[in-house]
Amino acid sequence: MEPSELRRAVEAGRATASELGLQVDDVVVIHNSDRVALRLVPCGVLARVAPLGHLADAEFEVAVARRLADVDAPVAELDPRVEPRVFLRDAFAVSLWTFYEPQESEIGPAEYADAFLRHHAALRRIDLDAPHFTDRVARALAEVNDRENSPELPDSDRELLSGTLSGLSAMIGTENARDQLLHGEPHPGNLLNTWRGPLFVDLATCCRGPVEFDLAHAPEEVAKHYAGADHGLVHQCRALNWAMFSAWRWRQDDQMPDRAHWRVAGLHRVRTALDRCGLG
Repeated sequence: MEPSELRRAVEAGRATASELGLQVDDVVVIHNSDRVALRLVPCGVLARVAPLGHLADAEFEVAVARRLADVDAPVAELDPRVEPRVFLRDAFAVSLWTFYEPQESEIGPAEYADAFLRHHAALRRIDLDAPHFTDRVARALAEVNDRENSPELPDSDRELLSGTLSGLSAMIGTENARDQLLHGEPHPGNLLNTWRGPLFVDLATCCRGPVEFDLAHAPEEVAKHYAGADHGLVHQCRALNWAMFSAWRWRQDDQMPDRAHWRVAGLHRVRTALDRCGLG
């Protein structure tokens, strides 16, 4: 968010928590992109604040969190002191979550894989209307093919991303018997190391597809510890994920920090991943 919008978002998070009886003496911005994550002190709350254009995503994330909490999934929980819903304030959607102090130790590949196995098992126990991962691929492809939305994307790179997104989406296939609910973007930034153990956050990306789609977001060593994983499919999904990541970075209105770096790095990762699965 731009500075003026960020100030309003911070105030929306602070005021929402305060009016619900939570003590807020200070606000720390943890993450700033198209939506922000705020640490509210000393009440121990993580406030996620997004413009109302993201209201549907915020409500979906809360719905996923509530269902997963009922089946003891390894996910961050909504704050138990307030009603588990999205609050509206000053054109922002605000959700309030438990803040977990990060642990100093790193999450090893085996522990990461174990968190995946438990999370995927929990996701199989809930009923949720979620999009298929190919729907997300289609949205990324539309961005790449829309020159007005991505005017700075060079033609050769546009061709690379368009071919990768359409080709791998078809290769990996549409819904099949192996598909299930997934986290959707369980990269290391979305897995917290807490006193409760590893917990997944950012649940708005929940979708359906093969577990390899999730595994492809994690460091490569993780899949080796996940029983039954199709490692060839993991490599294909990794190339597809990097192509989607790159598509978002080339949007004219993308707000990811250090976007210029990630535009170049993302395309490099796409080419490297395609080479890895023999599609370069």
